[in-house]
Amino acid sequence: MFYNKRTMRTFFQSFFQIGLVSISTVLITKHIYFGIFVSAFLISLLWTFNVSRIAVSTIKQKLIYSLGAGTGAICGVFITQLFN
Repeated sequence: MFYNKRTMRTFFQSFFQIGLVSISTVLITKHIYFGIFVSAFLISLLWTFNVSRIAVSTIKQKLIYSLGAGTGAICGVFITQLFN
């Protein structure tokens, strides 16, 4: 089964982390210091939870994580466009 709790958790952890990276990039270019700090903090916090679990995962889990990253990057850009 593709959609189970663990699979969706893997997807969304990556989705949120890379979405925050996209948002952070825009905040950096606009010199919004508080937003830069908060996004960097959250990126690092999520990364600490993700790295150990993904390092010892199956290829399927790695692909799901990567799919979440790609989707999160696009959504992060869309979110920043809402505030322009």
